[in-house]
Amino acid sequence: MFENIKAIRKNDPAAKSYIEIIVCYPGLHALWFHSIAHLLYRIGLPLIPRMINTFARFLTGVDIHPGAKIAPGIFIDHGQGVVIGETAEIAKGCLILQGVTLGGTGKESGKRHPTLKENVVVGAGAKILGNIVIETNVRIGAGSVVLRDVPPDCTVVGVPGKVVRSKIDFGKEGERMLDHGELPDPVARVFSILVEKVDTLQKEVNELYARVNLSEKKPAEKKGDDELNEFIHGDGI
Repeated sequence: MFENIKAIRKNDPAAKSYIEIIVCYPGLHALWFHSIAHLLYRIGLPLIPRMINTFARFLTGVDIHPGAKIAPGIFIDHGQGVVIGETAEIAKGCLILQGVTLGGTGKESGKRHPTLKENVVVGAGAKILGNIVIETNVRIGAGSVVLRDVPPDCTVVGVPGKVVRSKIDFGKEGERMLDHGELPDPVARVFSILVEKVDTLQKEVNELYARVNLSEKKPAEKKGDDELNEFIHGDGI
């Protein structure tokens, strides 16, 4: 209980006091309900754990199956729309934002939901599906869909999720975990590389024309360059 409160106080600049955290944070309330439901689930009590789960979902907007294994010291921010499956496992220090799904990919039995190791950050609306492992210090961008294991110290973005940068520096004790604005844009990077290759080829073609005197050397076509540069180097929407 207290580890979760400390995690919120540490990671959320909007938290002004411990009283505010205890009274006003639905993600924290959902974890409290889950701890009770999980205990009853482990001792084999039928129906009651799921009823507690349903009541907690109604109050908080967070749906955590009683079977999920959640370590103390995690932070579910805002919480609305978060879904955590029965065999999911979440280690200490993880940060989960609204709309995240830790779900399965079929009707298989046994372990079918993700495992999050220590200090994983899952951005708003991200989906992590299947029996996969997200290793320590991984940051998953908002809206990403992750379907494969992710090695430690990586950033993952896109649909499907791709590792676009390694060796994240979270700073001392994870103080930079909320810096989602630093996530790279892999699509723009690929376009930038392709544009550079096209420019190189266009220059070589012009040089060949000039050498064989088929025509005067012509300047490269500029049509569409402005749109390309705005997409690649712009600030986004």
